[in-house]
Amino acid sequence: MEAAELRTLAEVEDRHWWYKERRSLLARELRRLPKPGLALDIGAAGGGNTRVLRAHGWRSVALEYAPTAAQVARERGIDVVRGDARELPLRTGSLDLVTAFDVLEHIEEDYLATAEITRVLRPGGTALIAVPADMALWSAHDEAVNHVRRYDRHSLTEVIAKGGLVIEDVWSWNVLLRPVVKLRRKSSEGSDLDDVNPIINTGLTAIIVAERYLPVKSLPGVTLFLRARRP
Repeated sequence: MEAAELRTLAEVEDRHWWYKERRSLLARELRRLPKPGLALDIGAAGGGNTRVLRAHGWRSVALEYAPTAAQVARERGIDVVRGDARELPLRTGSLDLVTAFDVLEHIEEDYLATAEITRVLRPGGTALIAVPADMALWSAHDEAVNHVRRYDRHSLTEVIAKGGLVIEDVWSWNVLLRPVVKLRRKSSEGSDLDDVNPIINTGLTAIIVAERYLPVKSLPGVTLFLRARRP
């Protein structure tokens, strides 16, 4: 992601419907886990997910590859470690939880990153992973934010299993708005990350929140989420 894009993300994520609901989803997953421990947030960017981890009692480490993103997180009071997901600067078996939201799609050798996630987790530790779904949605947005690929369920579960994790669940997110996203991406000339009009933001929030209560997780969406553990 470009420096300007990272700055924009940090400015809008606290009020943007997409980021707010994704943090709510993370919070729900954290409540499934038995107790807080030591967590690593890979690709922390502005630190939004790291703050969710801390709010739920996790001792969390934010890891960032991009210097601008690391600086933005520090400016927001997040302690950041610079590092590469393909070679994590942590001890083997030292973590209870690893989150990697919108990380793997940026890495050519994504299998190296999943192997590293497995290595740093303790036996029984959990990984929460999110990636953009479906190459049919590929657009100028993906190119602008330096995506290498988008995933389907097979390609995602394959690389996770190759890394050594046991998959517990895979589900789609942003299903109801997929037709809107697909239409917008067709005419996209770059990243579609921007500050949304408050009225539109409220409407989109209502739609994305409705997915919590509807049986749509098996349908095609814009994002794939996965929960796995180290055996």
